[in-house]
Amino acid sequence: MSSPTKTSPATDSYSAPMPEPRLAEAIARADAVVVGAGAGLSAAAGLTYDGERFHRLFGDFIAAYQLTDMYSSAFFQFPSPEVRWAYWSRHIMANRYDPLPTDLYGRLRGLLDGREYTVITTNVDHAFIRAGFDPERVFAVQGNYGRWQCSVPCRQETWGNESAVRRMVAEQRDQRIPTALVPSCPWCGAPATMNLRVDHTFVQDPAWYASAERYQRFLDDHTEGVTLYLELGVGWNTPGIIKYAFWRRVAQNPAAAYAVVNRDIAVPRELVAQTLTFPGDLSEVLGRHG
Repeated sequence: MSSPTKTSPATDSYSAPMPEPRLAEAIARADAVVVGAGAGLSAAAGLTYDGERFHRLFGDFIAAYQLTDMYSSAFFQFPSPEVRWAYWSRHIMANRYDPLPTDLYGRLRGLLDGREYTVITTNVDHAFIRAGFDPERVFAVQGNYGRWQCSVPCRQETWGNESAVRRMVAEQRDQRIPTALVPSCPWCGAPATMNLRVDHTFVQDPAWYASAERYQRFLDDHTEGVTLYLELGVGWNTPGIIKYAFWRRVAQNPAAAYAVVNRDIAVPRELVAQTLTFPGDLSEVLGRHG
């Protein structure tokens, strides 16, 4: 493929209730829809990692440790496990168990109602499932805030953390949880850690492989015909997972279409004729359908 071609921002303006006809029609025409979602979708849905939301949720941690945002805070070296899990329990609670701040994911689900679709997402906030998407149609390739794993890891297994996280949030004082609440592996006793893909220790448990299999089977079943690859808020941190993979599949199927919604859009020249671009704010573009 040649170098991507940048698009310029859209100049059209629409009132909020009006549908965006090109995207609605593309979904209606498709035999199948493959949704690829990145961090931009959750940010547009209100799950922002900086700014007012970060200061409201973590003001005491910001004052104590000069934290700047939730993303970099995930890599911060806190002084003890008790402090680390006080931070992380609040991070998990805000981004996994608290109600979604807006109905953007629900509006997206409404767009796909009655359609043959699957979802791959690098987001780890479980927002698709929380908004009512069928869990068997969603592949969260990078992990899930709602799961813990062994830090070693001693085995390829994960376990749910909701009750433990809620207790940590309720019982923490002065940016610390009680030592008795520090989580450990139920099999070997090593420290527990998040089931997030940050290095080679990431655990791909049986549920992960089952999701990956279902997703691949859907792709294999729709190599021909009018398949719409709908990319939402995917950036350039890990483009190989969604963006480049979508480009390859669209290039291999002349009947396929590629639709991308993002503030910054680049498309290979060879795919321009098969591409619909929606530069701008995701909440506005999808909101026109809601």
